Amino acid sequence: MNKTLEVKNLYQQFNLSSNIFDKYKLKSGKIVREEKIVHAVNGINFEIEQGNVFSLVGESGCGKSTTARTIIKLLQPKKGQIIFDGQDITNLTGKEMLPIRRNMQMIFQDPFASLNPRYKIKNIVMEPILFHNPKLTVKEAEKEALELLEIVGIRPEQKNRYPHQFSGGQRQRIGVARALAVRPKLIIADEPVSALDVSIQAQILNLLMDLKDEFNLSYLFIAHDLSVVKHISDEIGVMYLGKIVEKAKKKDLFNNPKHPYTKLLLSSIPTINEDPLAEPVEIIGEIPSPINLPKGCYFNDRCAYAMDICREKEPIEKEIENKHFTSCHLY
Repeated sequence: MNKTLEVKNLYQQFNLSSNIFDKYKLKSGKIVREEKIVHAVNGINFEIEQGNVFSLVGESGCGKSTTARTIIKLLQPKKGQIIFDGQDITNLTGKEMLPIRRNMQMIFQDPFASLNPRYKIKNIVMEPILFHNPKLTVKEAEKEALELLEIVGIRPEQKNRYPHQFSGGQRQRIGVARALAVRPKLIIADEPVSALDVSIQAQILNLLMDLKDEFNLSYLFIAHDLSVVKHISDEIGVMYLGKIVEKAKKKDLFNNPKHPYTKLLLSSIPTINEDPLAEPVEIIGEIPSPINLPKGCYFNDRCAYAMDICREKEPIEKEIENKHFTSCHLY
């Protein structure tokens, strides 16, 4: 099967030392250079096959959204390689990325902030159609936009309304229609249901799955809730402090989690009259700062199974079963 996306050893960092006074400090009578670097993404690897859904899950602040924005080149990667549809796009300029962006689209977390409040919804969907298809007339673009809006559940008579006149779920449907407007191969969905009610979440997830089959889409789906990605994913990567600590097919990850952090996430999913998805795991301490990453395994300060080697040596990713990878010294 063809690979839509390959991410190899990807790093993303942010320098908080914006001026010379931030970079140099007076300590013990000496001037020392001290830069504050946020290590947001720290050498992650994954791939998405055509027509599949790969989900990234983890706590808020673990680097999921930064990964998404780096892959679509809203942020320039510090290190690593991004291969989309067989082409290395890592070092492409903004102008060179324009034809690529037609095949990579994004659905954002906040369905209100991501839509232009001054545009009618028909114009929001028409804009990318006209930009990437300059030969189309406005009438043809409007017809195509209305067809897409109807596919996602927005009625044609609502075309002249503005985003504030819709509910959160309807606004996210408009965002989905906008992403589909240029017929992409890959959609990056950055927590597209986290701001919605539970009943609306199910509707949007079902819509995304229907569209995947209808348009032969691949998804990079980002969420912090494993119970959400359980219904949409083919493969799942679990992130902690900018690293993927476990990566497996959905069935393998839920039935046989390996990394202590994955077990922690699964055991925290509420269940009614059912056993937990994983044995309860004791958790201690707080999440370390991405500015001062811990030595060894990033999870060692909070892990009930931590050994001496965990505090000294960073674990490497190992394939412990067929297409089931983890970074843990227990294996």
